[in-house]
Amino acid sequence: MQVSVRDNNVDQALRALKKKLQREGVFREMKLRTAYEKPSEKKARCKAEAIRRSRKLARKKLQREGMM
Repeated sequence: MQVSVRDNNVDQALRALKKKLQREGVFREMKLRTAYEKPSEKKARCKAEAIRRSRKLARKKLQREGMM
């Protein structure tokens, strides 16, 4: 990942870097890897994420079709 520093403005570059890391999901990944996650917890989390993704996709599809 690369962020350019313009006009010696490190604060702005740091904000841009944090935004990119957030978008890529690096912070979530780090949080998940800090401690051991039991297989049953991992399975439940993955299932919940899949449900969330499918609901979001259905919501976007309805919005595109003009239903909402």
